[in-house]
Amino acid sequence: MKEINILIVEDESIVAMEIKSYITKLGYNVVNVCSNADDAFNIIEAHPIDIILMDICIKGTLDGIETAEMVKKRHPKIEIIFLTAHLDDYNVDRAIEVNPTAYLSKPFNREELRVFLKIAVRKLTHNDNTKEAELNHIVLDNEFSYELSTSTLYCCFEIIHLTKKESDLLELFIENKNNIVDFYTIENTIWPDKESNTNTIRTLVKRLRQKLKHKFISTVSSRGYRFIPISH
Repeated sequence: MKEINILIVEDESIVAMEIKSYITKLGYNVVNVCSNADDAFNIIEAHPIDIILMDICIKGTLDGIETAEMVKKRHPKIEIIFLTAHLDDYNVDRAIEVNPTAYLSKPFNREELRVFLKIAVRKLTHNDNTKEAELNHIVLDNEFSYELSTSTLYCCFEIIHLTKKESDLLELFIENKNNIVDFYTIENTIWPDKESNTNTIRTLVKRLRQKLKHKFISTVSSRGYRFIPISH
């Protein structure tokens, strides 16, 4: 797991140092400690921050909730854990709008803080995995999609079986989507160690077209083929 960077925004220095000491022992990296919004913004712009432990009553013109709102607008992936001595409905309602990981009262319970830090890390990991999955998943149209990492074709969420050569050809088309893939490139990609001819290529393209319901693949006369996802 990558190092988790934490910023503590707390205007009571003794409390801030206590929190820093505790979460450092848990294995987290405390990037910095500050007591107001301006310093927090500067630190966030200068360093990668994953989680902010934010006191609601901080120094300066912005309180912790207003500061968190601005942070989330600029850096929506940062997780917020609010710390406060005031659990009144007004501040709770305002804090909920920021969608924080947690809202902890002071003096904070160490076990609760440990648990909510783990929840924040889980949310960060989930977001990263979701982003990676989106990057690996190509939607071709309302029926077909393709998983890059596993070279798997789906139709209506069902796996479509492809032969090795059909899979290699589809991967070649997707890598070069919207561009012409000439006969020479197809031949040297699919049959690198043996000779083929245009009839062999046409037969393979025909088989792949059938499995794609004759979508996406257009013939470019005397040159090759072009693969055009409808959703692109």
